[in-house]
Amino acid sequence: MSKKFLGDIMREAQRLQAEMGKVQEESRKKTVEASAGGGMVTVIANGAMEIVSIKIEKEVINPEDVEMLQDLIVAAVNEALRRAQQMVTDEMGKLTGGLQLPGLGGLFGR
Repeated sequence: MSKKFLGDIMREAQRLQAEMGKVQEESRKKTVEASAGGGMVTVIANGAMEIVSIKIEKEVINPEDVEMLQDLIVAAVNEALRRAQQMVTDEMGKLTGGLQLPGLGGLFGR
């Protein structure tokens, strides 16, 4: 391999790294929403895989059935995180032209 070719690869890798940093920062600002129990529990997560908010409707709060509320929260959180991960994957796919680069799946927030 020529030095010019290796230099081109290194420059492209640096450019891609800088772009990935921008996508990571922008992803923190983007949110996704998921709900469970017909909207009784709603969770918002950002692209850094952080839970931004959880909203619980009063009607679902029953001291006699705490397990149901717990299940709804878990379901909504898991779906919100799945959607956030998909959002980040889609954004990274735009950046890499659809090329699947190893290790990028856990790049954000993990």
